[in-house]
Amino acid sequence: MARICEVCGKGSQIGNRISHAHNVSRREWRPNLHAMRAIVDGRPMRIKVCTRCLRSGKVVKPAH
Repeated sequence: MARICEVCGKGSQIGNRISHAHNVSRREWRPNLHAMRAIVDGRPMRIKVCTRCLRSGKVVKPAH
């Protein structure tokens, strides 16, 4: 499974880790994803969603 938000498409980004001595190595920033139940095409499904999409209301949660 990819670490990608299924609503906005946000994924991992790659950059450099730079120490105080300016030693450079590769690192990865991952999005803050949560697996949750949401309404997709009228049916509840489990999807991975970033917290920004949850907070902004782009995800419709199923009624209990």
